[in-house]
Amino acid sequence: MTPEEANARAASLLGLLEAARSADYIGEGVSQLEHALQAAALARAAGAPGHEVVAALLHDIGHLCAGPHAPSMNGCGVVRHEEIGADHLAALGLAARVVELVRGHVATKRYLVGADARYAARLSVSSRETLRHQGGPMDERERRTFEAHPQLRALLRLRAWDDAAKIPDLPVDGVAAYAELLRAELFSAETTRSLPLGAE
Repeated sequence: MTPEEANARAASLLGLLEAARSADYIGEGVSQLEHALQAAALARAAGAPGHEVVAALLHDIGHLCAGPHAPSMNGCGVVRHEEIGADHLAALGLAARVVELVRGHVATKRYLVGADARYAARLSVSSRETLRHQGGPMDERERRTFEAHPQLRALLRLRAWDDAAKIPDLPVDGVAAYAELLRAELFSAETTRSLPLGAE
């Protein structure tokens, strides 16, 4: 991928986020854009590596790239948005270490709900509603399989940022603060694509 291609693809993704400035985030009191920026800000504040920051920023991009006629979870976002988003990012050339974090963030919620009653009790009303459409809590067999995921720790971090990124009117950096990092992730994707998924 050339630098020019990386620039164009980064601009297209950031444009999707900017266009969601007023888009409802499943009744959570923040917009889709605010949620994405808060998640990314939390990742940066935690000192996360660049690919995790990018995954935090783009984890819900499937809600924004699916199109107006995509099936809905009873008004709570797009069905299988994690798969749609991950496939979109892969098609743009982002490396698997970003793509698979985006793909796995819903499964991580299902895992945590099945494994930790305290986590389940903390879910917002909207998150409980979407869980019904996402397969519900994982059973023990599913949890054992999920625990073998090579990016398990990164997925748990992403889920924590996702859950916390719902504070109305919280001042955080805008999309421009992530443009250079996103371009770098896209431009370097050919090299990072060959890394094991657990490499951090």
